[in-house]
Amino acid sequence: MKSLVLCEKPSVAKEIARVLGCGQRQKSFFEGPNYVVTWALGHLVELAEPEDYDNKYKTWRLEDLPLLPPTMKLKIIKETSHQYKAIAQLCKRSDLGELIVATDAGREGELVARWIMEMAHWRKPFKRLWISSQTDKAIREGFSKLRPGREYDNLYASAVCRAEADWLIGLNVTRALTCKYDAQLSAGRVQTPTLATLMARESEITNFKPVAYWNVTLDLGSFQAKWRGGEQQDGRLFAKDKADEIVNKVKTADVRLLRLNKTEKMEPQPLAYDLTELQRDANKRHGFTAKQTSNVLQRLYEQHKLVTYPRTDSRHLTSDMASTLKSRLESVSVGPYAALAKPLLRKPLAITKRIVDDTKVTDHHAIIPTEQFLNLNALSVEERKLYDLIVRRFIALFYPPYRYEETSLTLKAAGELFFAKGRVQKDAGWKEVYGSVPESSDEDEEVDRDDRQTTRQLLPELKEGDLLKLKGCRAQELMTLPPSRYTEASLLSQMEKHNLGTPATRADIIEKLLSSDTIERRLKNLVPTGKGKQLIELAANELRSPELTAEWELELERIARGKGNRGKFMEGIRAQAAQLVREVKISEVVYKPHNLTHSKCPECSNLLMERNSKRGKTLVCSNRECEYRRSAEPAVINKRCPQCMKKMELHTGKAGKYAQCRRCNVIEMLNEENSRASKKEQSQLVKQFSEAEPLTSSLADALKAALNKSGGDK
Repeated sequence: MKSLVLCEKPSVAKEIARVLGCGQRQKSFFEGPNYVVTWALGHLVELAEPEDYDNKYKTWRLEDLPLLPPTMKLKIIKETSHQYKAIAQLCKRSDLGELIVATDAGREGELVARWIMEMAHWRKPFKRLWISSQTDKAIREGFSKLRPGREYDNLYASAVCRAEADWLIGLNVTRALTCKYDAQLSAGRVQTPTLATLMARESEITNFKPVAYWNVTLDLGSFQAKWRGGEQQDGRLFAKDKADEIVNKVKTADVRLLRLNKTEKMEPQPLAYDLTELQRDANKRHGFTAKQTSNVLQRLYEQHKLVTYPRTDSRHLTSDMASTLKSRLESVSVGPYAALAKPLLRKPLAITKRIVDDTKVTDHHAIIPTEQFLNLNALSVEERKLYDLIVRRFIALFYPPYRYEETSLTLKAAGELFFAKGRVQKDAGWKEVYGSVPESSDEDEEVDRDDRQTTRQLLPELKEGDLLKLKGCRAQELMTLPPSRYTEASLLSQMEKHNLGTPATRADIIEKLLSSDTIERRLKNLVPTGKGKQLIELAANELRSPELTAEWELELERIARGKGNRGKFMEGIRAQAAQLVREVKISEVVYKPHNLTHSKCPECSNLLMERNSKRGKTLVCSNRECEYRRSAEPAVINKRCPQCMKKMELHTGKAGKYAQCRRCNVIEMLNEENSRASKKEQSQLVKQFSEAEPLTSSLADALKAALNKSGGDK
């Protein structure tokens, strides 16, 4: 009897088939002497739509809500039904005695396989392939250690609960809001609290009122010291006269060193990457979006086989991997990494509990390089950048801590206390891997510019009691700063902090908010749109709360570990969906589309709305039943700007049509006297005359003159 192997993607199936010796290629599977390897195309089966329960739900009506089917049905996705049918036919083969689930080793991968098995009525035994990399070695070892499929029933239950909860909450609230306010308004149990997080920060920024403050600084030649009212005071003075008073008091005074403290400090190596931490770093260092990082990482995992399983929330490794760490270092010891890895390979690796800790690993260990041969030239620019982050973080694990000596000075002048700090590097340790000391700063906190400067300065050799020569004293006026807007990096941190989504879903949540026009990117920042601001006002308080969604995610994790109650969780979700719909129905909040224009729809006379699309701005009718749409961008014509020679845009004003250069703002009216014939018009004119009679010399001259007059010789 052969085994049927079900993979999640064709590319993975191809590699597994090659390793298993399945050389016979069919349209929808590979076959060999012992295995038949087939694949899904992501999800082939999904939860049924409302109209699959009753045809009346095709029309969205507020009175039909909430939709709470007693039993959730499944259906085959139409677009990929051909592949599902092929798998279903394989399941009926009598020579296939067991099924091996080889989809992604995670919650969503389990759901992909189990729903296919349920729809195809698979009743024979099944096992689970659970691997953390796609190398040939990992695949062979995984197939030699297949696990009973029933060990993952709890993971499957958690996945079903997640899918059904998203359907019940998302579909009901989205339909309720859309029907109530006659606008495309999308809500969900994760995306809405994420939007609320962004909106709360935007509110803080809007309501922020800057306040002037002053710092008083001593210039002591080789270093500077900052006034503070005491060791716990940050040194900011909110009264200018007080700052001036201190300056006048100390500018001619002696400066004496009261205390000098030297402390040896160390900074341990950063932990290996999980997905969220890698997305944060890629955004900070290379400007990658979270989704971009996920996509590039997936290619490094599947196509190049250079990194381990990407969708992990662990930053530690397991003890059974310890013996492989040296060979992984050897595999990356090429190109720019050779000089960094080779000193480590000459001696036993320092493997501590900070690196290897079984108790801190969930389904998958941290993201690290595999033992696959490394050919950097085969990687794209994006792949090189992301792989570089992973490799350097991995190598840094085995370097010693960064050690430095921090010196703190307390100085006194005319009875006022001043403080200074400086540090001297003793051992670069793991920071040697990065070539320079990368600064770490929290983007969500106001950073005192003077403080950073006085902390990182080099201090001369001093001893307590020294009298120091004062070169100057000044009061610098600064303004308090509002909190920073969220970048993808800092938003991912907040989502992780409040358990909003999982490492595998957070990037998609951000992209969903962007595609629904509730947030937008402004340079590196994420900012709520007018639609997003109103949507938060319309959404129930309970749905906005990160705490509620965090509780759901924690309960889903408990279910996955066999400790939660699936039935009780879904009862709570159904009650929650019903309550949220009730709140929408009784709400008296008024929704005003933020993107309405003054232009009217030529078909139904409703106002047009401006929306962003892949092809630029589009005008669509605000009446959802009307399908009118057109581009909002002005047409570009062949007429050239006389200044920059770029093509001009066609506009229509009260005086008629005119051409305008977007760059130079040059405007030219288009009328019979100064309009120019297009090339098409010229060719039609020539054809018309040539068909009428042969072009005599006099006729040709007349035609040439006419074309010149119309500007056709441009």
